Amino acid sequence: MNTIFRQRLKELRTSKGLSQQKLGEIIGATCSAVSYWEKGINEPKLSYIINLAKLFEVSSDYLLGLED
Repeated sequence: MNTIFRQRLKELRTSKGLSQQKLGEIIGATCSAVSYWEKGINEPKLSYIINLAKLFEVSSDYLLGLED
């Protein structure tokens, strides 16, 4: 998994004061899934990337490290 995605996800999540569990609840994923994404063990499905981008008000390209 893209290191930039992992870093940005964690930074955005913590800047909003969200736990991995709360973030998972908001976007319909499990706490384990969020943890695995942040550790680079698994990659999120497109639907989760879209939900994350909407929640954090950033582009999916930003989340994926394709733009700054």
